[in-house]
Amino acid sequence: MVLRIKDNTTYAKDTFTTVQSVTKKIADQTLGQLEREGIFVFPETMASAADITNEQMVLRSKNNCYCTCNVMGFLGYGQEHLIIESRFSTGRQDNFFQYLLEKVLALPNVVNLNTNASQEYHLFDWSALLLPYFLKKAMRKGVFKTYVRHQYNDNHVKGVIDVARHVRTNTPFIGKVAYNQREFAYDNQLTELIRHTIEFIKAKPYGQRLLQSVKIEVVAITTATNNYEFYARSKVIAANKKNPVRHAYYHEYGTLQKLCLMILQHDKYQIGLGVHQVQGILFDGAWLWEEYVNLLIGDSFHHPRNKGGEGAQELFNKDDGGQIGLIYPDFISQNSTLRVIADTKYKPQNNIGNKDYLQVLAYMFRFDAKKGFYLYPESSETNDLKLFLNSGSTYDDNVVARSDILLIKCGLKIPCDIEDYGEFKMAMTQNEAIFKQRILN
Repeated sequence: MVLRIKDNTTYAKDTFTTVQSVTKKIADQTLGQLEREGIFVFPETMASAADITNEQMVLRSKNNCYCTCNVMGFLGYGQEHLIIESRFSTGRQDNFFQYLLEKVLALPNVVNLNTNASQEYHLFDWSALLLPYFLKKAMRKGVFKTYVRHQYNDNHVKGVIDVARHVRTNTPFIGKVAYNQREFAYDNQLTELIRHTIEFIKAKPYGQRLLQSVKIEVVAITTATNNYEFYARSKVIAANKKNPVRHAYYHEYGTLQKLCLMILQHDKYQIGLGVHQVQGILFDGAWLWEEYVNLLIGDSFHHPRNKGGEGAQELFNKDDGGQIGLIYPDFISQNSTLRVIADTKYKPQNNIGNKDYLQVLAYMFRFDAKKGFYLYPESSETNDLKLFLNSGSTYDDNVVARSDILLIKCGLKIPCDIEDYGEFKMAMTQNEAIFKQRILN
């Protein structure tokens, strides 16, 4: 059974009757808890996205309803599949989600993620599409190298003698000694797993095109894995499941290892068996939207990133000269004379308020900005909503709007009435030009 729902939407609990098992497993569970159950969350480091936390939920109970948040993706339990689309999906097509993946992650449009057929392969489709991104990211640190135990039988003993194997192999004694030696090698269980995944994807109709962007990385892995054998795949999978990468320096390889296992085991989609009872892949829509907006306006704005502390700013200077109050505004204009602060929000205009207002006003006060923006995706044609900061107090009966401090809710129109993906991209290009003009003028 398959149920399709949309992000940032409220549904009656009766809606989930056909997928009760998967709903029971994920309802009111935080993303941190689901990740530990085997869910693949993108971006892979939760702290890298300001709008997503370990405590955020995919489905949150509220009276007799379930509320979705900024997360999109696929979840499954047994024969039940729950697909969370963007709220701009037409029901048959989710062009906006696919457009974000193509723009932000440079994913080629080689797999139809919108088809209603073969839903059990959605997990494979999405995970396969992500392989080039994570392969390239991991291999920035070079080909993974670790200690491997090799068996030898010669007269140049350099390791620990394997007595049992020596007696079995070298009786009667012919001048050779059986021994084991640990060597630092590129050809190891992880690189073998990556090689098996590459070969598996190559066999798909779209495999060559999908791997086109990582030709150098594919050659490096192929060269390093001289011991590759097609029929050793099950053995390699078992070894990697038993020995996950835990070293902090190689955490990118740890994520890649998890992704490769997901791809190679898609045909054994037995949710509820073993340790990982729920499987799936989830994308943070807020992160995708923020990175997409950066592609549009990044030439005119600084873009601090929470992950790694890139572009971190401080609110205060202590009396001893130290800094305190770390903040990461989404966008700070490069024009320091007429400073502008922009904050991305992957939620409807009416849901932007309360803490959102306080956050951006704090950023504006910190950087002496007179103008601020909320940048959000919009399903209908709407004019900018301009909010002028009040001065005065109701106690003194002198509340008036200030003309010098302005917050603007600026939406990018997402064409929801176009099903053809090519036409959708053309419409988006036109809407992007209008969107940029409203922000930069």
